[in-house]
Amino acid sequence: MGLLFQGTPLNWEDTKKFAEHVREHGIAQFLHIWDRLKDRDGDPLLWGDEIEYMVVAFDDSGKNAKLSLRQTEILEALANVVIDLCSNAPAKAGTVPTFHPEYGRYMLEGTPGSPYTGHLPDLLSVERNMRYRRQLIRAHLRSNEIPVTLTSFPRLGVQGVFTEPHFDPSNAKASHSLFLPDEITNPHVRFPTLTANFRRRRGAKNAANVPIFFDTNTPRPFIDPSIPWDRNVFREDSEAKNGAALQDHIYTDAMGFGMGCCCVQVTFQARNVEEARRAYDTLVPVAPIMLALTAASPAYRGYLADVDCRWDVISASMDERTDEERGLKPLKENKYRIHKSRYASVNSYISANFNNRPEYNDIPMPFNETAYAKLRDHGIDDLLAKHIGYLFIRDPLAIYSETLHQDDTVSTDHFENIQSTNWQTLRFKPPPPNTPIGWRVEFRPMEVQITDFENAALSVFVILLSRAILSFDINFYIPMSKVDENMSRAQTRNAAREQKFWFRKEIYPAHTPPLSHTNTPTQTPPWRAGEDDLGINGNARRAQSAGQPSVPHSAEHSRRPSPGASEPKPVDEEYEEMTVDEIINGKDAFPGLLGLVNAYLNSLDVEFEEKQRLHKYLDFVKRRANGSLLTTASWIRNFVRSHPAYKFDSVVSQEINYDLINTLDKIERGDLRADDLLPEDYVGGKIDNGCL
Repeated sequence: MGLLFQGTPLNWEDTKKFAEHVREHGIAQFLHIWDRLKDRDGDPLLWGDEIEYMVVAFDDSGKNAKLSLRQTEILEALANVVIDLCSNAPAKAGTVPTFHPEYGRYMLEGTPGSPYTGHLPDLLSVERNMRYRRQLIRAHLRSNEIPVTLTSFPRLGVQGVFTEPHFDPSNAKASHSLFLPDEITNPHVRFPTLTANFRRRRGAKNAANVPIFFDTNTPRPFIDPSIPWDRNVFREDSEAKNGAALQDHIYTDAMGFGMGCCCVQVTFQARNVEEARRAYDTLVPVAPIMLALTAASPAYRGYLADVDCRWDVISASMDERTDEERGLKPLKENKYRIHKSRYASVNSYISANFNNRPEYNDIPMPFNETAYAKLRDHGIDDLLAKHIGYLFIRDPLAIYSETLHQDDTVSTDHFENIQSTNWQTLRFKPPPPNTPIGWRVEFRPMEVQITDFENAALSVFVILLSRAILSFDINFYIPMSKVDENMSRAQTRNAAREQKFWFRKEIYPAHTPPLSHTNTPTQTPPWRAGEDDLGINGNARRAQSAGQPSVPHSAEHSRRPSPGASEPKPVDEEYEEMTVDEIINGKDAFPGLLGLVNAYLNSLDVEFEEKQRLHKYLDFVKRRANGSLLTTASWIRNFVRSHPAYKFDSVVSQEINYDLINTLDKIERGDLRADDLLPEDYVGGKIDNGCL
């Protein structure tokens, strides 16, 4: 979330008046960034992760696990940590980790104190750094509180007490929610302003309907008895009974049900802008696969759902489109029909690489024509101009009076106002002003896992995959409509085992021999990474000296196909349906994502011991994909359904939730084994006995 500006937010009526001002100056600010840094090149691989935690308070006498609303107090204590509390702290913590507020007052975000490099020791320090962060948080909590990395809290918004302290939702002036009090939201003015302005812009509350999981005793039809159908406090209170709450679904009605979920995200710096665009594109089809692989949220508002992931819940909870924009009413002049929520999968590929055929961008994508024209007139190519133009069809939702007028040559606040409130599966991130930071890509779909081992394994896997993709010039392009279809499939119950996903069949460039699905290259690639960096720099130099194409530096270069390349096949012959197991672990001539990663590691000078340590992470990914280890969502669903107090009615009771959170904490600590969720040699989340 980063630092939050202290200022005076405008009300919605004034925000609307200045929306075009923010868009106009946001584009001007991006163009100043582009002019200064479009030719920047040679940046090393630097990367980091962001992990979101929930703080849970236990009431042992009442058998209740409640969300602790002490975010401000806890963050103030963590901000004063200036020395390592443990002599055995990770090397990167040179550098005390940083902690930030999130939307929910029960949420914390933790990041490493400084970015990781591509050095193998840094990759192998990620888990230790994550464990260190968790222990720092634990050291500043009360004796009955724990930090848990849980994607969705199963009893958020239930009737009864689910926060500590408890507040009544009947006075929720910002959200007007039937279920969530305003006090659950971060008190910084940005968050209640966003909450209220989402509702005001839409003209109704944000409604998400999550399909109920029908168990043996679940009523059919399911009409939720916990909804206060006849409440009459706010104008929108009648929405539920007037059709907003769907039969056979779990109804939620506030931004907090989406932004109150947790995730793990990875951001990495590219060598230059073209490499960032190439990496962005190639990871777009990977996003739904990683969403299915990390599924961790099967329960909402006290009920088991028939989905395993948070994505569509957040998407609906963050959807401020008007009826006109959603196609429910005729469009007004100078307005756009917008096909997706602000929180959604990406809409287009953006690389100028020759592999990016126009047929792949096959879904409707409106864009701000004024912004697009300015970008094109400035020399920015069609693909990137449309990407930025699409972001800028949105209104700003929080404007501070103190930042309304800026120097566009040095500030990016207006650009970031729009950019940072488009929450997509990936984010293309220009360099911030007055920093050494380069062009970056943020990978956003993954659900947070219970243990730091899992979160480290998945983060390291994504980074290694991005290196392999760029090193071997891999082509994952499929039509964007198929990526969207995959996003829907990824969220279905047990998708990692039971669903099939569209994925490209032939992924190698014409100049590279195929890799075997046995995870061993059939021929050693003619380029090898330097010992100093797992990034692309060493590969590019060696590729050029060996006469092989390097990762392209410019749109003009990357649009040229390899000499002798054959005519491309029809697009609909380039992909097929595969299971997660096949996509990750390979089949026939398709090497799988793990095959690419292992081939990449085989091309490096990696010590045997280091490779063995990395193998633990890659083996976890392999086993999660082949189904020998459960996803977190499947494990939680199984726990609830096997609990002695469960009545097979889809209800996650207070007692069940209390036992679930306690059990997850014991598993994370290593005090309880869960061999169907974690490898047999998992040792628990302690850095060292007695540390802290």
